[in-house]
Amino acid sequence: MPEVQLTEAGRKELEKRLDYLKSVRRAEIAEEIKTARGFGDLSENAEYDAARKAQAEMEGEIAEIEAKLRMAKIIHETTVTCAEIVDGVEKNSKTYTIVGTAEADLANGRISDESPVGSALIKAKDGQIVDVQLPNGKTKQLKVIKITR
Repeated sequence: MPEVQLTEAGRKELEKRLDYLKSVRRAEIAEEIKTARGFGDLSENAEYDAARKAQAEMEGEIAEIEAKLRMAKIIHETTVTCAEIVDGVEKNSKTYTIVGTAEADLANGRISDESPVGSALIKAKDGQIVDVQLPNGKTKQLKVIKITR
């Protein structure tokens, strides 16, 4: 697994999820399996099959989180307020929080440091005009209004 960039908050969130899976969910699934075994013949026991499937999925998630945490590189969360420049006029002021790829959530304004906008803004300074190369080949200009690191 390649390096995973996370903010400190993202790392803590993954550790919290991992702790829940190991300390609470494992015990719940073990109890579900135990109960399902009591229903008799395991070859035709849908509850047992469902519990075993849930166990496999949970163990996969645990392994994935552990791998991410092992490969994590902590980055600083950066908040950037910027305005798009269209025909020399500033429009559409937006605020983005630049985070690691695993924490990106565009609907909530959290963009990856590896995205076109994120990578262009991460090194910017207040007042700077930044050209963002978009995947469609076009270029967008953004004026940085404020950066908080």
